[in-house]
Amino acid sequence: MLEGRAAVVTGSTSGIGRAIAEALAAEGCAVMLNGFGEAEEIERQRAGIADAHGVRVAYNPADMTRPDEIAALIAAAEAELGAVDVLVNNAGIQHVAPIEAFPAERWDAVIAVDLSAAFHAISAALPGMKRGGWGRIINIASVQGLVGSIHKAAYVAAKHGLVGLTKVVALEAAESGVNCVAICPGWVRTPLIEKQIEARADADGIDVEEAGVAMLKDKQALPRFTTVEQIGQLAVYLCSDAASTITGVALPIDGGWTAQ
Repeated sequence: MLEGRAAVVTGSTSGIGRAIAEALAAEGCAVMLNGFGEAEEIERQRAGIADAHGVRVAYNPADMTRPDEIAALIAAAEAELGAVDVLVNNAGIQHVAPIEAFPAERWDAVIAVDLSAAFHAISAALPGMKRGGWGRIINIASVQGLVGSIHKAAYVAAKHGLVGLTKVVALEAAESGVNCVAICPGWVRTPLIEKQIEARADADGIDVEEAGVAMLKDKQALPRFTTVEQIGQLAVYLCSDAASTITGVALPIDGGWTAQ
């Protein structure tokens, strides 16, 4: 479906970003990976995706806190892959603390990676998409871009901001063939969430699986985790002709979290 297209997926060396990159590649899309990790492991991932799907796969280590490196990431993708047709803003970090104890430097870091990086990437990629007359910008927000949560001031603020940014980009690009959508996952068992599950298990004196179920039941109607593969398939759908009029919206994939 995406043969001849090219994508940049930030934060794609693990978790949701990795699954989205795999899903796009499976549809024939060339992919620029981005993220941190051991060089040998990243190369193994890059080569593995390329070999499995017969597409061009590149890697760029741009730091999402640095606007100059983000612009260079988009330029590198345009040079190496020929275009940036799909931009997935997935890179994210988290810090948990009450507001009065929330370190200012952690606030700045979360806002930089989870919100400002998306702005800088969109700003760099949108002109090329407009010239090509087609583009898909997919912002990986969170259910916490739609509702609040204690002790996550920076993350909730950033993800709410990302949903708002999605709407503005969609409106400004509406006549150019470029759509912009936010995906808002609930509980997804990524390494980031795994740490929260382990912390809860330690705090409550229960095993990790019990802690995971307890976390689900606190928020979701469906007592199961969304998988990274499901989010990858949703991203693919948003790039399809069937989704050509879906723009400017925040799509929960949250097990009924926001239905309550």
